[in-house]
Amino acid sequence: MLLKDKIQLSYQALMRQKLRAVLTIIALGIGIASVVIILSAGAGLESMIVGELDIYNPNALNIEVRIPGKGETGSATGMASGVIVTTLKNKDTEDIEKHPNIDSTYDYVTGQEVIKYGGENKTVILFGYGANASKVEKMDFFEGRFYDKSEEDSLSQVLVLGYAVKDELFGEDTSIGKSVYIHGKSYKVVGVMAERGASFGFDYDSIVYIPTKTLQKRLLGTDYVMGIMARVIDMSKINQTKDDVEYLLRDNHDITDPDKDDFQVTTMDEIRDMLETIVGGITLLLVALVCISLLVGGVGITNIMYVTVSERTFEIGLRKAVGAKSRDIMWQFLFEAMILTFTGGVIGTILGVLISYGVYLGAVAYGLNWSFSISIFSVVLAIGFSTLVGLFFGIYPARKASNLDPITALRKE
Repeated sequence: MLLKDKIQLSYQALMRQKLRAVLTIIALGIGIASVVIILSAGAGLESMIVGELDIYNPNALNIEVRIPGKGETGSATGMASGVIVTTLKNKDTEDIEKHPNIDSTYDYVTGQEVIKYGGENKTVILFGYGANASKVEKMDFFEGRFYDKSEEDSLSQVLVLGYAVKDELFGEDTSIGKSVYIHGKSYKVVGVMAERGASFGFDYDSIVYIPTKTLQKRLLGTDYVMGIMARVIDMSKINQTKDDVEYLLRDNHDITDPDKDDFQVTTMDEIRDMLETIVGGITLLLVALVCISLLVGGVGITNIMYVTVSERTFEIGLRKAVGAKSRDIMWQFLFEAMILTFTGGVIGTILGVLISYGVYLGAVAYGLNWSFSISIFSVVLAIGFSTLVGLFFGIYPARKASNLDPITALRKE
C-alpha cells in the first residue's frame, strides 16, 4: 500500500469519529498554543528588559551598594531587608572620575516629595542625578535642557520635569523658567524630558530629576548615594578599568577582604547577560511545564487510540483476512495518531501567534517597550513536538492492532 493511500485511509477513519477527533485536536492545540505564547512572551520580555539598558552607553560601568557578605545588590533589596548601606559617598564619585580611562561619572539617590504649582499638587519620585547623567545616559528632551555641573555644585534649586508631571502641572503652557514648590521652597524648571512611557509598572514620565547634592543637602539631609555610573573611554580596557575601580573603592572604604565589599561593579555586557540568562531560564522552565502537560495529553492519545482499536477489532480482522499486512495496520493507526497531533500542532501554532500578537498590542497600548517575535524555532518546536507525541504515544495501540489474530478479531463482531 502506498504512503498516500495509508494517510487517506487513516483520515477517513478519523472522519467517522469527528467529535472525538475534534476534541482531541482542541486539547492538543491549546497546549501547543501555550508553547508558542510562552516563547513569544519570553522574547518580548527579554527585548523589553534588555531594551531598558539601551538608555546607557555600552561603555558604562555601574557601581551600586551591596550588603557586605550577603551578595545582595541594590538599595531596594537593602531597604526591603531593613538594611541601608551608607558607605558610598560623593567623594567616591569624584575619585572614580579621576581614572584616566573614565571621562564622566554621576551618582544618584532617590526620594519622594509633593511638588506644587499654582493650585496643583502631585506626589512624585525625585531622582537625584548628577549633572553628568546626560553624558552617560541617552536623554531626550521635550523642551529645555539638563542642569549643569556648576548648578549641582552650588546646590542650585533647579530641576527637570518628567513629561507627565509637566503635562499635569502646566498643561499646554511652557514650564521652562517657571518655579514649582517643594517644602515651600521654589525650584526653577530648566527642562522637560521627552515622553518615555512605563516599564515594569514604573512610570518614567512621572519622575522629577534634581541635582544629587541638592536633593541630599536641601531635602533628604544625607551624605551618601545609592549608586554611581561611569563612562569608560576605551572599551577594550573596560575590564581593567572595572578592576581599578574596585581597588579604589576598597581603599576608600578600608576593605581588605573582597568578600566584604559594600559595593559591586558591573559592566553593561554583564548586566545584559545576567538579564538574558534569567529571562531565558524562566522561559525554558515554563516551556518545560507546558511540555509536561503535552506529555499528559500524549497519554490521552494512547487511551483514545486504544479505545479505537477495541472498537474496530472486526475491521482489523477483516482487513487482515483479505490480505492486509501487519505493518499496514500498524502504520494506519500510527498515521491516525500523527494526523491528530499534527493538526493540533498547526491549529495551536496559529492560535498561539494570534494570541501573542494580541499580547503585543496590549503591551504597547500599556506603554511597554514590547516586541512581537515568533521564531522559526518556536513553530518547528510546537508542530514537531506535537507530531512526535502522536508518533510515540500511538506506537503501543498501533502495534496492538497490527498483532491481532484475524480469526479472533472476526469473532468480535
